[in-house]
Amino acid sequence: MAVERIVIVGGGLAGATAAKTLRAEGFSGPVVVVAEEAHHPYLRPPLSKEYLLGKAGDDALPVVPEGWYAENGVELRLGEPVTHLDPGARTLSLGDGSRLEYASLLLATGARPRSIPLPGSGLDGVSTFRTVENSLRLRAGLVDGGRNVVMIGSGWIGMELAAAASTYGNTVTLLGPAKVPLAAAIGSELGGFFRSLHEANGVRFRLPASAAEITGQSGRVTGVVTDAGDVLPADLVIIAVGVVPEVALAESAGIGLRNGGILTDASLRTGTPGIYAAGDVANALHPFTGEHHRSEHWSNALNGGKVAAKAMLGQDAVLDTIPYFYTDQFDVSMEYSGFPTLISGRPTIRGSLEGKEFLAFWQRDGQVVAGMSVNWPRSDKPQKTIKALITAKAALAPEVLADPAVPLDQLLDQLLPGD
Repeated sequence: MAVERIVIVGGGLAGATAAKTLRAEGFSGPVVVVAEEAHHPYLRPPLSKEYLLGKAGDDALPVVPEGWYAENGVELRLGEPVTHLDPGARTLSLGDGSRLEYASLLLATGARPRSIPLPGSGLDGVSTFRTVENSLRLRAGLVDGGRNVVMIGSGWIGMELAAAASTYGNTVTLLGPAKVPLAAAIGSELGGFFRSLHEANGVRFRLPASAAEITGQSGRVTGVVTDAGDVLPADLVIIAVGVVPEVALAESAGIGLRNGGILTDASLRTGTPGIYAAGDVANALHPFTGEHHRSEHWSNALNGGKVAAKAMLGQDAVLDTIPYFYTDQFDVSMEYSGFPTLISGRPTIRGSLEGKEFLAFWQRDGQVVAGMSVNWPRSDKPQKTIKALITAKAALAPEVLADPAVPLDQLLDQLLPGD
């Protein structure tokens, strides 16, 4: 075995960040990144936002410049699937028939789009969304406008893609399983805010509704039949119904799983010696809640890659950051920090939903557990305040959170007595 070789399986943000952190922390041994995609590791969030809209170019995607890997002695094996993992022998079998030995291994295998068994899903013009190729192909189909687009899925990606398609001047109809889009993530009130935003920009909703069949002619999509029997004309159909963590490699190797993710401690160690997991696949213990959480957002991949690298080097590193994500839809920019699994009930609002500038705070037993900012001035540093409130684990009166007369940077001075 090559001395202290660290192998990273996965060419996304978590894997590339881990490689970068290993070198930044002074590790000089062999580092190998094995990626099934043929591209250098890239960022996914722009794919459904500014990259899809043509507001950002290819230079906005790489995690690090392509030349960084060779300059820092990191070996990239692109377009190379891993077919087998043997934890006992500490070896990986690759698609080309070769074997790769490791001292430490990071599984950062990401996720794949969830599929649904729909008749007609193989027709030309029907696609899922995950890769740079998906984004480029969809942009080519949308950019000239005037097309009928049916979006199957009313989550964050589905809503972002619907916004982009409408912005290009296409007719967009969105199907989803709930009465209100995004309600499972942020509740009906704020989900209704995003629905109204889309409707004001021409997006049509069929909720709750699902697709029963995709129709076509001469191999090309022509429409979508809903479960109610309605036929929606379609030149393009995008299926965005979530993702499935890529855990098959770990599962076949006997690595512990829970709730669809690879079970780890707070330092992202699995129960198998020498093996770590980060990013979409990791179901990690979070010190704040004392519970395991799996997150599919980019900040988790970014911070997880750093923590896993440091832990592999024997450092005392834990993934204790507050989860964060963002979305851009039409003229709305939203940022969210906190723990969605802890929220319940209606949020406390500061500002105006009608004016499209507000903050929302969710509380549990009086403590802030999550918060979002919509078009709020960055000079107020709203996300910094939200994360500080969550970390403080201290109770605040809802009327104080809602009061615009109390500056955000003074909210921590307004804690209820006894905290």
